[in-house]
Amino acid sequence: MIRTAWFVLLIVVVCGCGKQTSYVPDVPVSYNTLLSDPALVNLNSSSKGVIINGYGVSGLVLYKSINRGIVAYDRCSTVNPEARCAVNLDDAFTVTDPCSGAKFLLEDGSPAKAPAVIALKEYSVLISGNTIRVAN
Repeated sequence: MIRTAWFVLLIVVVCGCGKQTSYVPDVPVSYNTLLSDPALVNLNSSSKGVIINGYGVSGLVLYKSINRGIVAYDRCSTVNPEARCAVNLDDAFTVTDPCSGAKFLLEDGSPAKAPAVIALKEYSVLISGNTIRVAN
């Protein structure tokens, strides 16, 4: 019984002392445009991305994934999201948080370089005919 109590106390202390995890806030996103929009020209090739400002928390990153088609992420870094630091496109495959130096893979939004530990916030992408819609 005493061992059990010590074990429970240890678990509470270890779990309670961890850093609080913060997340990118939920905001309504509804971006619609034609795939032929000149702003999306990079999406004609795999492993290319574009930045769309004015949507989400810090803007959007649209990326032509090798395996998943077009994917969309909020530009707000998951490292200290309260700062709303917008990630920037690198040459290919990654984005970088200029505030912390963290990197994220565009293929799935996962962290690629510390201090990132949480993936980028992903939005739904629907393509119908020549129209693309990004929403949550």
